[in-house]
Amino acid sequence: MNIAVCIVSVSPVRKEASHRSEMISQLIFGELAEILETIKDFTRVRCIYDDYEGWIQTNQLAETDEEFLERKPFYISAWSSEIKINDQIIHVPFSTPVWAEKEKVQFGKYDVDYSEAPYFKNPPSFTRENISGLAHTFLNTGYLWGGRSVYGVDCSGFAQQVFKLFDIRLPRDAYQQAEKGELVGFLAEAKSGDLAFFDNEEGRITHVGIMLNDHEIIHSSGRVRIDAIDHQGIINGDSGQRTHKLRLIKRYKTV
Repeated sequence: MNIAVCIVSVSPVRKEASHRSEMISQLIFGELAEILETIKDFTRVRCIYDDYEGWIQTNQLAETDEEFLERKPFYISAWSSEIKINDQIIHVPFSTPVWAEKEKVQFGKYDVDYSEAPYFKNPPSFTRENISGLAHTFLNTGYLWGGRSVYGVDCSGFAQQVFKLFDIRLPRDAYQQAEKGELVGFLAEAKSGDLAFFDNEEGRITHVGIMLNDHEIIHSSGRVRIDAIDHQGIINGDSGQRTHKLRLIKRYKTV
């Protein structure tokens, strides 16, 4: 297996090998991917974390050792942080993987220094306070189709990144996330950290948010925001309109 690592703050993962192609996801600095093929300026990869496939600009990647597949990273705990790559500063977002504790690592020809970066030394406990606190780090981040960071995030990328910090691995897309976890029968039984899923007129799950309690949800819709939720769905706090129709609620870990 040939392994690549992202060497820019956030790299677009595109549907096709073109700068004009739709961005379907992102890789964050230090995230790993399997190299599938290379065509001109683009490389098709499969993200190691969630198996998502797409095309990345080749010069935003570096080939690296498979040994990183056996490591478990820490994660950046500040909204944005400075690290160094070949002695040059690079700003990386919240939840960026950190592959070494206060020491340098090497990604191919790139030396990476994490020594000044704050990070979680252990996964936080999956408690109401921590769920709310970490989710709030994304508050008011703009919605971005395919986004996975505090610089811009979509609904499922938001859920995935928050849960990653608790060492709970979620798939990339909302409909995939809805296939995991245990069903919560009624909204009144919902707890902080449950995921609520919403469908469109065709019955396809198209949206997800993190429950803060049995009547509030934090989700990425226009921006990461907190809205009221009832058994019918989400009520936008600004407009008072219903914006998403509730389909089901899933639980991934007991709070």
